[in-house]
Amino acid sequence: MNLSFYIAKRYAISFSKNKAINIITGIASVGIIASTMALFIFLSVFSGLKEFTLNFANATDPDLRLETTTGKFFTISKAQEEQLKSNKNISSFSKIAEERVYFLYSEKEIVAHIKGVDNNYTKVNDFKNHLYAGDWIEPNSEDVVVGAEISRKLALGLFDFNNALEVFAPKPGKGNIENPDEAFNKSLLFPSGIYSINEEELDGKYVFCDVALAQNLLGLQSNQFTNLEIKTTPNSNEEEIRNDLETIFGENIKIKNRAQLNDSLYKMLQSENLFIYLFSTLVVILTLFCLAGAIVMIIIDKRDNLKTLYNIGVTKNSIRNIFFTQGIIITLFGLFIGLALAIGIVILQQQFSFIMITPSMPYPVLFEWSNILIVLSTIIILGIVSSWIASGTANKGL
Repeated sequence: MNLSFYIAKRYAISFSKNKAINIITGIASVGIIASTMALFIFLSVFSGLKEFTLNFANATDPDLRLETTTGKFFTISKAQEEQLKSNKNISSFSKIAEERVYFLYSEKEIVAHIKGVDNNYTKVNDFKNHLYAGDWIEPNSEDVVVGAEISRKLALGLFDFNNALEVFAPKPGKGNIENPDEAFNKSLLFPSGIYSINEEELDGKYVFCDVALAQNLLGLQSNQFTNLEIKTTPNSNEEEIRNDLETIFGENIKIKNRAQLNDSLYKMLQSENLFIYLFSTLVVILTLFCLAGAIVMIIIDKRDNLKTLYNIGVTKNSIRNIFFTQGIIITLFGLFIGLALAIGIVILQQQFSFIMITPSMPYPVLFEWSNILIVLSTIIILGIVSSWIASGTANKGL
């Protein structure tokens, strides 16, 4: 057995005659355990909050969305539809006509997005499951599904056929407007359902209707759409799908996945994740100062023993390695105990929801293997650095 490792192990598992050294070493070990737990739990909590947040943001987002880079609208031919249907990586797709328009109801007004969808829309995402009142729109009808925030602001009711929801969209074209009544396309809509996802954003953004009604309102032809939303098959290759779509529609298209559709949100979450990691790492660094202090105190306590080892031929490098190895042993001891406790806490919260945000909503946490790797690498690297720095004092005075 390596002499340095053997002596370091003996020092690590045996108590010193000096009680102060034992207390300092114990504090360092407990500090590493606590900082490891804190780092893993913080990362798991943020992972849970991130997933919780993205569930709201992605409620209306498809796996892929295709838009044109030239203008607002593009055409989809029957041949292109057949190519999409035959593609093995595409489970379903929906043709969309969407635009920002003006709504008027009982002298109350609001500007929101009208989103015309075809019959396949509910196959592309689970938006229909977010209805909390009424029914989804019927094909070839004037039915609309509105957000809860829009319904609140306009005081809208369901199936009120005596009072229609009026919608106005500017007519496409050029030139001066002589008669304001002729500047807008107008339709009468009848709310048949209300959805609720996110009060601040999505619930006040969309009014869903049949795609033919939206095309007529926006002055589009039956084969003109603003975007195409696609649901991919499980384990499909995104790069392959992108190549197929460019082959079908040409180069004048822009393809976005979920992350790209919520680019600003993803960047914000990544920045917050980095801040939490750096803050937690700062706690670990402060804790490992205790480890370095403990190693220095042990070196002082064992000074006579070190002189004896040096006099019988043990090299200075080997003497330094004794305390470097001891620091690693203490670090790994605290790391694995702290990580085991933290994993247990996270799993128990996932299974039994001990901590609740509301009576019906548990505090979100998410167990991820990547967080374990982050904790292992962070603690081990910082433990090695602090142990190496502290063990450098072992050879002084020899």
